[in-house]
Amino acid sequence: MSNVLDQLKWRGLVAQTTQEEALRDHLEAGPVNFYVGFDPSAASIHIGNLVQIILAKRLQEAGHNPFLLVGGATGMIGDPRQVGERVMNPEETVREWTEKIRSQVSRFLDFEGPHAARVVNNYDWTSTMNIIEFLRDIGKHFPVNRMLAREVVRSRLESGISYTEFSYVLLQSMDYRHLHREYGITLQTGGNDQWGNLTAGVELIRRSDGDHVHAMSTPLITKADGSKFGKSEGGAIWLDPEMLSPYSFHQFFLNAEDEKVIDYVKVFTARSPEEIAELEDSLHREPWKRAAQHALADDVTTLVHGETETRRAIAAAEAVFGRSDLADLDARTLQDVLSDISLRPMPTGEDLPTVVDVLETAGVVASRSAARRAIQEGGAYINNTKVTDAEARLTPADLLHGTYVVARRGKKTIGGVAVQRG
Repeated sequence: MSNVLDQLKWRGLVAQTTQEEALRDHLEAGPVNFYVGFDPSAASIHIGNLVQIILAKRLQEAGHNPFLLVGGATGMIGDPRQVGERVMNPEETVREWTEKIRSQVSRFLDFEGPHAARVVNNYDWTSTMNIIEFLRDIGKHFPVNRMLAREVVRSRLESGISYTEFSYVLLQSMDYRHLHREYGITLQTGGNDQWGNLTAGVELIRRSDGDHVHAMSTPLITKADGSKFGKSEGGAIWLDPEMLSPYSFHQFFLNAEDEKVIDYVKVFTARSPEEIAELEDSLHREPWKRAAQHALADDVTTLVHGETETRRAIAAAEAVFGRSDLADLDARTLQDVLSDISLRPMPTGEDLPTVVDVLETAGVVASRSAARRAIQEGGAYINNTKVTDAEARLTPADLLHGTYVVARRGKKTIGGVAVQRG
């Protein structure tokens, strides 16, 4: 697999390309200036965007020159969805999110050396164009019948689609042409749901400039049942630690399905084919060890959040399941862990609550009587210490960081409370 395109295909990073053989030759001749765009439709990028960053990283490592576009202009409009009109966010919000995403995407690539990455903002060239210029110079190259034939437009014709969203494809295509003219960019990448926009940009450059350029899309990341991890489905895996803790991020990949984990390892990690073959073999021979899941979670969390946060996430999981000392966890990590599992407020008066009350409030048992039975049967724990006295109360020493208590029934039923003393 000497050609980078073949390597990307093996890793599952290629869904479609324009003129595959021509693109292969183009990449072989290199270096190629290429770009990928990120619209600020939220305050953070997510793992779908991370796939694009990893693709850019692999292309850069192969000797090509990445441009990361943040959509300060296109983010004001929003790419049309299959169902329902997007709510346009206030300009101030879009500007704030644009800067956040600029900062996020800039952490992953090399900005020095012969193939240094660059970040550009399409607001810089779009905001200065007047409507007459836009219609004459861009709009004349887009036959309306072809725009109406786009799947996302067809799906909205009956329910309605605004001219604003209908015209989004013109803005993204204009970006490609501008970057082609300004920086010699000849390849645009994006998710497979962007394929229509990608090829529209290729066609605009052919029609207006007579040049032949390329597009490449990545497959959408899905679960084993084919469903997406997307913000519109309520399952976005955010890269911002304020929106999703590093612990929860690590747990997401640690819980990857056996059917999909090797695919994820190929996409999200830099492990060699030999290492991945070993992980796949382990998955079949010793699935209970979950070696592939551990490798995936550790690698991706380190890429996104750094080694320190990865170690904290691993230590947190060990501690809450009774394999190490909870007291070793810092307050933020402990709160993140319990919030991810179940953290419930527990107001109390001058006296601290009983262990029975804690077990019930934490949700690890259904009732106070069930809590007493769990204690009698030897299966109830407070902060990983077995409870033997059903009449016992918490002591100040039981409040981790002065607030938190971890309750557990058996090996896996865990909950937490935040004691709020009145």
